[in-house]
Amino acid sequence: MRFTTNQKGEYDHYEVQREQPLLDFLLENVKQTKTKIKLTLQGQGIKVNGKTVTQFDYPLLPGMKVAVSKTKRNQQQFKSRYVKIVYEDRWLIVVEKAVGILSMAAGHSTLNVKAVLDDYFKKSRQKCTAHVVHRLDRDTSGLMVYAKDMETEQILEHNWHQIVYDRRYVAVLSGEMEQDEGTIANWLKDNKAYVTYSSPVDNGGKYAVTHFYVLDRTPDLSLVEFKLETGRKNQIRVHAADMGHPVCGDSKYGDGSDPLHRLCLHAFLLCFNHPATGEPMEFETPIPAQFRHLFK
Repeated sequence: MRFTTNQKGEYDHYEVQREQPLLDFLLENVKQTKTKIKLTLQGQGIKVNGKTVTQFDYPLLPGMKVAVSKTKRNQQQFKSRYVKIVYEDRWLIVVEKAVGILSMAAGHSTLNVKAVLDDYFKKSRQKCTAHVVHRLDRDTSGLMVYAKDMETEQILEHNWHQIVYDRRYVAVLSGEMEQDEGTIANWLKDNKAYVTYSSPVDNGGKYAVTHFYVLDRTPDLSLVEFKLETGRKNQIRVHAADMGHPVCGDSKYGDGSDPLHRLCLHAFLLCFNHPATGEPMEFETPIPAQFRHLFK
C-alpha cells in the first residue's frame, strides 16, 4: 500500500455504478466499519465529484466519482502547524513533522510531536497515547511513525531493522559534490559534549552505513538523496560533513552555509511492513519546495 502526502495519494477513488444513497455505497465498497465510515463523513473525509459531502443520504448517480480519505478519522479537531497526519489506523499513526518541533519531550520544552498527538487522541476520544518508536532531530522535517499501544511499540522497536525496509532523506549540502553516488561507512561515537564523531576503525561506537545519490547540483550547493542502512544518531549530518559537504544550516557539523535559515534535511520516504497486518506500507512526501527552488 503506497501513500503520498499530495492530494491524490491521500484518497481512495471509486466510481458509482448505480443510483443509491452515499452511505449505502460506502458500506458496499469501503472496507471499514459503519462507525468509521460515519466518522470519516463527519470529518469531511468524503468527496463526491471533488466536492466535500457530509450528508449520509446524499443521492449518488451512475458515473459520479467518490473519494474517501485514507486517514479514516475525524481530523477537523486536528490543526497543527507543526504536525500533519498522513495515515492512521487502530495500531499506529504516521505523521509529517515540521522543522522546530521535538519528536518527544526533553527538559523544559513542551513543544513535541508526542504531546500534539496525545492531545489529538484525547479530543477525538481515542483511548490511546502516542508511543515513540524512532526520532528525528528538532530541526529535521519529514515522516515519522508512532505506535498507539505498547504492544505495537514493542514490535516496532525490537524489530525495527527487519520491519523498516526503506528510509530515505533528501538534503541540501554545501558545495558541489564531486561524485554522483556512493556509500560512506564508519564508526560513530559521541564524545562527552554529546557531539558525534566518526572513525574509520572501530572506536567502540556503532557502525554506520549511508548510501548517497546526487539529484542536482550548482557550483555552490548539491541536492542529495540519502538511504540509510543503519539509523544512528546524527548519521547523515556526520557523514555529509565527512565528505566535505555538510548539510546546509547545520550549526553543529556545518561550515556556516545556511541558504534557507533551517537545517536542510528532510525524511521524505518511509517504508515498513505493518506490525499487526504484515502489509507493506509505503509513505512518501514531496521534496520541500524551498530545496527545489535553490536549484532552479
